[in-house]
Amino acid sequence: MTIPIYQVDAFTDHIFGGNPAAVCPLTNWLDEETMQKIASENNLSETAFFVPKADYFEIRWFTPKVEINLAGHPTLATAWVIFNELNYSKDIIKFVSHLSGELFVEKKNDLITIDFPAYKAESISIPDNLIEGLGIEPLEVLKSRDLLIVYKNQNEIESIKPDFGLLEKINTFGIIVTAPGNNCDFVSRFFAPRAGINEDPVTGSAHTILIPYWAEKLNKNKLSAIQISERKGILNCGYHGDRVKIAGTAKLFMQGEIYI
Repeated sequence: MTIPIYQVDAFTDHIFGGNPAAVCPLTNWLDEETMQKIASENNLSETAFFVPKADYFEIRWFTPKVEINLAGHPTLATAWVIFNELNYSKDIIKFVSHLSGELFVEKKNDLITIDFPAYKAESISIPDNLIEGLGIEPLEVLKSRDLLIVYKNQNEIESIKPDFGLLEKINTFGIIVTAPGNNCDFVSRFFAPRAGINEDPVTGSAHTILIPYWAEKLNKNKLSAIQISERKGILNCGYHGDRVKIAGTAKLFMQGEIYI
């Protein structure tokens, strides 16, 4: 059995930037164990699988360790493959996730915009191991799917040297650290050692939490964001109440076949 595979760098305009995602088009769903093994073999932060239906596409996302409920950069990468490699004729793709419901992606020229649910984080007390794991005391600690850790400025975000052994002990999928940006509205980094991703280069799903937070703080609904990982990702963000829009570009790095 052969399965097509594409590796796409998402939220970047050049190869070796942004966040690489594997994308596997399927005609029918594989069993969950096989998809998890493929994601583990790929050893990227996420592998996306999709199956075309009559007027939409079913989609699922796997890290090297687990299936996750929502993922931005592999959704953008999947849309890039559908638009550019599968010659999809419409400008809007409807995805359906059994964990997150309906998701929409729109293409205008080279810009791809994903339309996701918005999630507001609530203040919580500081979890054990957090300050020791990050090394700098934050201004705020909030929680949605992920922890949202707010700092004073971009320099603090850049200087964080995580202790992933300590962060892995915290009961959360991921840890977002964020602050106002020097040349954008806000910057962030994302750590998810429990999911097999010590630091994710660019995390679309984290921005479903970041956008509502910064939209309220800055009193604006259009925001510019940079995830300041080593590869760096640039995101154009919009806040629309119960939805967020996250736009970026992508580049194809590799395509081939999986033999199983």
